[in-house]
Amino acid sequence: MHPLAENLSGLKDAEIESKISDLTKKYFLVQNTGVKAQIASLLEDYRAEMSKRQQAAWEKMMANRDKSLDKLIKVN
Repeated sequence: MHPLAENLSGLKDAEIESKISDLTKKYFLVQNTGVKAQIASLLEDYRAEMSKRQQAAWEKMMANRDKSLDKLIKVN
């Protein structure tokens, strides 16, 4: 985790997406390789948090799905 990154778990999904968009724009505008590396590190943290949230949402959806439909197709 980047030392300047805030606590990402307290942010809403829209805020994280906005940060990713903003940092991506800044990454391509900056010429300094050191600054680019720092922005890339921050981007990685935000993308990892978003990925973790999407994975948790998918797992929740799969756990709560209607499993009665699974019995409609029987493969012998």
